Amino acid sequence: MLSIYQLMKYLRNTHHLTVKSSQTQSLRNIGYYHGFKGYRFIREDNNRVRFSSLDEVIALNKFDMQLKTVLYPKVMFIENALKSYVIEALLADSKSENFDVIYNNSLTSYRNHTPGSRAYKNEYTKKMNLKGKINAALVKDYNKRSVVAHFFNNDMTIPVWAIFETLTLGEFGTLYDCACTNVKVYVSRIMKLPTNLDSDGMNTQFFIFTLKDLRNAIAHNNVIFDTRFKTGKTDQRLVTLLEREVGISNIDFKYMDAYIIMITYFLRKMGETKNACKQFISSYQQQTEFLRNDLPISIYNQILGTQHKSNMLALQNFISKS
Repeated sequence: MLSIYQLMKYLRNTHHLTVKSSQTQSLRNIGYYHGFKGYRFIREDNNRVRFSSLDEVIALNKFDMQLKTVLYPKVMFIENALKSYVIEALLADSKSENFDVIYNNSLTSYRNHTPGSRAYKNEYTKKMNLKGKINAALVKDYNKRSVVAHFFNNDMTIPVWAIFETLTLGEFGTLYDCACTNVKVYVSRIMKLPTNLDSDGMNTQFFIFTLKDLRNAIAHNNVIFDTRFKTGKTDQRLVTLLEREVGISNIDFKYMDAYIIMITYFLRKMGETKNACKQFISSYQQQTEFLRNDLPISIYNQILGTQHKSNMLALQNFISKS
């Protein structure tokens, strides 16, 4: 293990970076192993960034941290709102607050498939696995917090809202995936998503799973600036919805702009004010402008893409007209 001074020398001699003697604390704060090694590539480990100085690494680290600050409250707002919408939809569909009734009557997406088919078996297995995940989440919550303790300790049925409090966004997404079409359409109608692009309510599901990866990366303080947190391909139906509704072509979730566009669109659909959405975009643009001033344009374009400016202009225009 190298000392901090040996690491600075290593950066100068091996990575050919200009490192000031006054930047010892900055390197400590970023961390060589967690910080520098995480910022020296874009998306893939073999796509190394040709930094010329530690200043550029520090600038990228600052951008990444500020980006999380901008995104976190909006992602939390959306997660809470989505759970509220789905609870409302489940109660309306099942006519019950009892989760066992909801589980049996409203989490029935498997019925969209032919009994005995592979798709039917896969969906039914998903539903059964969900029950196990929910039980595990309830036990974990009971042992660590007090959301469900009152119900356990008094041998009471746990209401659906308390169950939702214990679910991760990924588990919540699986629950939504298992819900019947009526529930999904109900949620779509709450947000007034266009019926020609969301007749079955599936875009909310695609949104949840796309947002999940970003949310988890922020929560665990992982690097997010280059969307390396993605665990799968974003469904084309969601991309089409955003492109047609917002008026932006070639939305690519390889870049952070796509997440900003998606979040802004759904914030407006959830009733967030135009001013709040414009402030959100302005905060993001302020950070991208700082980054543009601190990095060579070639590196900047690798991170944000060449459509960044036009994307943000179109997004501002969408907000004004929405």
